Amino acid sequence: MSENKTLIEVKNLKKYFKVGRNAVLKAVDDISFELKRGETFGLVGESGCGKTTCGRTVLGLYPATGGEVLYEGIDIHSLNGKEKKSFTRKAQIIFQDPYASLNPRMTVGNIIGEGIEIHNLHTGQEKTDRIYKLLELVGLNKEHASRFSHEFSGGQRQRIGIARALAIEPEFIVCDEPISALDVSIQAQVVNLLIKLQKELGLTYLFIAHDLSMVKHISDRVGVMYLGTMVELAASGELYEEPLHPYTQALLSAIPVPDPKIAKARQRIMLEGEVPSPINPKPGCRFAPRCRYAKTICREENPELLEVKPGHFVACHIVK
Repeated sequence: MSENKTLIEVKNLKKYFKVGRNAVLKAVDDISFELKRGETFGLVGESGCGKTTCGRTVLGLYPATGGEVLYEGIDIHSLNGKEKKSFTRKAQIIFQDPYASLNPRMTVGNIIGEGIEIHNLHTGQEKTDRIYKLLELVGLNKEHASRFSHEFSGGQRQRIGIARALAIEPEFIVCDEPISALDVSIQAQVVNLLIKLQKELGLTYLFIAHDLSMVKHISDRVGVMYLGTMVELAASGELYEEPLHPYTQALLSAIPVPDPKIAKARQRIMLEGEVPSPINPKPGCRFAPRCRYAKTICREENPELLEVKPGHFVACHIVK
């Protein structure tokens, strides 16, 4: 496996939604990043910042308003018919809600086997054996294949969702907040399972999450989104040790620390001011109304995402 080879390039991606006669919600507004084969790219930010919309647009579940998503050099939004079907076999998604994402009228075996049938990968006993193998791979057993999703706990349902995503042997998986709906005691188990599967199967992940400590644990690189824009992007270790954008600094200051002495000595950065609307946003940095360092230029010009250190990108007029 070549870890340095680029698998996906996202170039100036935009996804807008019309919400009125003259109103446009800019959910994803001109963001760029790339994913190396075999890595995990974490995507973090507050609720409503566009993380999930970005992931679904990268997969082609939403049509892009502008920009490109290049998968091995081919724009996935230009595909149709057999080419589109071929791409869907390479790229899958694990949904956030394990309760809503599984069909309650289908058995677990049918849920996992649906993709195998659509892509004509296996039939008969071969298909059954494949389903059993997938269940064992995610920590369940073959007896679970005949049950329905309501008979399982949240953690078990998410394991079923993971098995469904793996059924057609994809290379790339969007993990759309796969642990946010689970108990804290189960979250680490699911994340460790994802790490184990990545090592065994050579998977590439786009890992979307709110839990910043968990993102640090699983991700090689991390991108920080704010109101549809990418404000900072760096290697995981560097981002957490030396955040440069004021928004990233505020986010990381909110991570709980298990040591009471360290927690007491830390300074929490409290964000003040109104969160701007993503509908017809005004010119300038979208974080400016809440930024304690904001200057006149911040309210007039949109900052570009620039490389301020090797591999460390920041969109901020203040950071040089």
